[in-house]
Amino acid sequence: MDDALRKTLHRDTLAVREAVDRSPYGENSEALYLTSGYVQSSAESSARRFAGDEEGFTYGRYGNPTVTSFERRLAALEGSEAAMGTASGMSAILLMCLGLLKAGDHVVCSQSMFGSTIKLIGSDLAKFGVESSFVPQTDVGAWKAALRPTTRLLFAETPTNPLTEVCDIQALADLAHNAGALLCVDNCFATPALQRPMDFGADIVMHSGTKYLDGQGRVMAGALCASQALVTEKFLPIMKSAGMTLAPFNAWVMLKGLETLDIRLRAQSANALALGRWLEAHPAVARVHNPGLPSHPQHALAMKQQSGIGGAVLSFDVKASNPEQARQRAFHVLDSLRVLSLSTNLGDTKTLCAHPASTSHGRLTEAQRQAAGIGQGLIRVAVGLEHINDMQADLSRGLDTLP
Repeated sequence: MDDALRKTLHRDTLAVREAVDRSPYGENSEALYLTSGYVQSSAESSARRFAGDEEGFTYGRYGNPTVTSFERRLAALEGSEAAMGTASGMSAILLMCLGLLKAGDHVVCSQSMFGSTIKLIGSDLAKFGVESSFVPQTDVGAWKAALRPTTRLLFAETPTNPLTEVCDIQALADLAHNAGALLCVDNCFATPALQRPMDFGADIVMHSGTKYLDGQGRVMAGALCASQALVTEKFLPIMKSAGMTLAPFNAWVMLKGLETLDIRLRAQSANALALGRWLEAHPAVARVHNPGLPSHPQHALAMKQQSGIGGAVLSFDVKASNPEQARQRAFHVLDSLRVLSLSTNLGDTKTLCAHPASTSHGRLTEAQRQAAGIGQGLIRVAVGLEHINDMQADLSRGLDTLP
């Protein structure tokens, strides 16, 4: 497909058509290339390719046609010039940090981000001299106050995991650019089906492809979407030396997942909204978090940024008088499930329920969890494609029998 034609196509078409050219065999489904090395036509051509002076594949750690197809398709959906696939979402974050930061540089992050992200940036990278500040997700003033002359990166996740807090992407992009920094947005929950952060000024979009890009809980993967210059000059050299390489099979699975991303996420989001409304009316539930609900503090902003759709993840707090009782009550609801799955993953066509305080955010201190608003009574539900009545009935088994 030539570039002129590509620019005329809608995202729905690119989601099923964008890829590297077909092989001479004319396959309709994108080919899966399982090889660690590539035969070169000549020593001179090999030298040029390894030097980056000629296009072509040289070694599996540096690139693969199936991985390139995934990267091109995701970049087309996000509206970025380029993308780079990685072995997992966390490896994508590490790749970004290694490519952009050095000792003495400063990062500003939301304090509501995924627990492993907080640990990686706030603790692990601190050992190498990278400084960080964590601020309330929705307080633009706090982001601005945290800026330093050494700030090189602002990193936000919107909506957040698990409270679905929404940040103003355009406002953070303006802050970053005025300070000479870059803005990265973790777009895992919304995906380009609902939200394209670059449309609001973001410089980098990060994904855990393990979630909705795959869509059926089969493989681990991650990605960074950015300008061609950032991918080529900052991220590719780190990939070549550190090797957070995306496996071709995993890339192929996500290629097929991207073909149905839009229809899956819209259907799952509709289920989440219906389930959220039902939970809000349940007497055992204290509060429900989903941007699609009018009760959500950033509902209007979410509707603006997320194509008028709240997303497929919600969380809710069970009513309790103290943290110990809240934990016991949340465990009772989760242990009563018979249809929905107790699992810390998300983005699957199957509904997955989890207790963030003891799993995804279990490595954080209690003070960090409290700052992020994650209590012991919080349950996260990544809503799938089951019938809504069956979801309600399964959650009722625990909610209706709370001690």
